Amino acid sequence: MRMLIGASATVLGGVVAVGVVGTSLAHSAPPPRQLRASVQGVASTPEGSLPHAFLTLQTWPDSMAGPHGKDGGAQPGWVTYGPTTNLSVPAHSLVTVTIQQYDTGEKITNPYFAQVHGTVGNTMTVDGKTVNAVDPAHIGHTFTLHSLVTNQDPLFVSVPLPAVADDAPALANGYPKPHTVTFSFITKGPGNYVFQCEYPCGDGYYAKFGGPMSTQTYMEGTVTVTGTAATAAAAGE
Repeated sequence: MRMLIGASATVLGGVVAVGVVGTSLAHSAPPPRQLRASVQGVASTPEGSLPHAFLTLQTWPDSMAGPHGKDGGAQPGWVTYGPTTNLSVPAHSLVTVTIQQYDTGEKITNPYFAQVHGTVGNTMTVDGKTVNAVDPAHIGHTFTLHSLVTNQDPLFVSVPLPAVADDAPALANGYPKPHTVTFSFITKGPGNYVFQCEYPCGDGYYAKFGGPMSTQTYMEGTVTVTGTAATAAAAGE
C-alpha cells in the first residue's frame, strides 16, 4: 500500500494540490451532516474475519437532488456527491461502498484513474459485473480517497464511475437510470482522509479542476476512520 501511495503521488500531483487548497478553504465553513457506515456482521477478507460496514452514495449531474436542497442551494448547476460528503467508517473493518452514478461524461484526461486501485482484489462491480477498469473514453466521475500528509495509516482507494449515455431516457425523478458501482476496501487505524473526483468535471473553473471539483459538499469530501467497528455497532451506526 505504501508503494501504491508513492507511485500515485506523482500521478496525482497538481490535482491533489488543487484539492488541498479547496479542502483548506472548505474547512472554514461548518461541516455537512455526517453519514456513518452501517456495521452489519462480519466478513471473510484477505486479512481475516473483519467487521463489515456499508455506505451508499450517489453522484448527480447537478445539485437539485443531492444534499443542497430541492432548489440546489448556492450552486444548483454544480455536479455533486450525495447524500453528503462527510463520511465516517470504522477502523480495522471491511467497508463496502455502493455508488449510484447518474451523470454523463467524456474521456478522462489521466487514464490511471480509469483503473481500480486499492480495493479488495483491485476490482469493483459495475451493474453486477466484476471489472478492474472501465473505458477511459466514457468516465463520469471517480471516487478517489487518499491520505493527508500526516503520520496516520496510509489509505488510497480510487475507482472510476462510468458515464451514463448522453441519450439515456430520464426516469420519473428526471434523471437517467444510474450505473451501480460497488467496491470494498479495508481500513486500518483511525485517521482523517479526503476524497475527490479526479475526472475534470468543474466546467469553467481552473482547467476544470476548480469550482465543484475542489469544494466540500460537492465533488470533494472527508472520510473519518474512527474507533473500532465494535464501538460503531454499539452506538447503532
